[in-house]
Amino acid sequence: MPGGPLAISLGDPAGVGPELIAAAWVRREAEGLLPFCAVGGPELLAEAARRRGLTIPVMPVMSLDEALDCFDRALPTLAGADGAYRPGAPDSEGAELALASLEEATRLTVAGEASALVTGPIAKARLAEVGFGHPGQTEFVAAACGMAPRDAVMMLAGPSLRTVPLTVHIALSAVPAALTSDLIVHKARIVAAALARDFGIDRPRLALAALNPHAGEEGRMGDEEARIIAPALATLKAEGLEVTGPHPADALFAPRARAGYDAALCMYHDQALIPLKTLDFDSGVNVTLGLPVIRTSPDHGTAFSIAGTGQADPGAMIAAIRMAGECALRRAEAEL
Repeated sequence: MPGGPLAISLGDPAGVGPELIAAAWVRREAEGLLPFCAVGGPELLAEAARRRGLTIPVMPVMSLDEALDCFDRALPTLAGADGAYRPGAPDSEGAELALASLEEATRLTVAGEASALVTGPIAKARLAEVGFGHPGQTEFVAAACGMAPRDAVMMLAGPSLRTVPLTVHIALSAVPAALTSDLIVHKARIVAAALARDFGIDRPRLALAALNPHAGEEGRMGDEEARIIAPALATLKAEGLEVTGPHPADALFAPRARAGYDAALCMYHDQALIPLKTLDFDSGVNVTLGLPVIRTSPDHGTAFSIAGTGQADPGAMIAAIRMAGECALRRAEAEL
């Protein structure tokens, strides 16, 4: 395994993260998953597995090398921070464990001891209460890599669709002012490079969504398409990238349209996430592009309301682990 096993942070221990890590280990052979190691919470993980009805060995380890040695017979978990398993009842103690797990998993990945990072779902408000100063895990990992937030691009990827929100966690009313040609060009370059490097797509095809209905209908419903998106499109094409648009968003995600691109660049958060979650909710992955390390996460939240009930589907966690492993292997092969 190049660079060691994958490192998986627990996410909020009151959410579904711990039980889904355990469920993914149970299905490791059937799903063809590369070795991974949970970071922290060995007793918590054992209890989460038990509550889900999984009888599995959880092996506390002191290093990622030990994790590789035992992965085929037990779920390896880095010893250290731990806590009580209280599904559906988030608290400050759980948030501190989630943050400690995220920090250590990120450190191991940035240091090259882990081949990739998979992050469990967090409750951002809870983390903020214990000193987490970033908008989300994407920005945290970017900072750990010494990179600016704008250089870390969120892509949502599933079997049917890949989407990139060019603006993310801002109010819809703030989107038009936040959109610039430079922003579109900058993020499109990162997406194209990452699709080639980590996903093995030799010539990525990008589609730019319009902001306004009917792509502005020649200015009658807004001028952002002509004033902002079209100049960015021209710049990207001049650089040799295969980019089309701006496409009316109401038709961009139909089956025939999806066949014409490898990723859709969307102007705001929900424009990207609604189609992805509609098509691939139980297998969607949040992958961060543009970083020197590989980072993925299941594209769902903590699901406190069903944590500990056994109802949570492990599909997205399994997909996140699989994607992280595949990207790690591609980078390793490229370096040979």
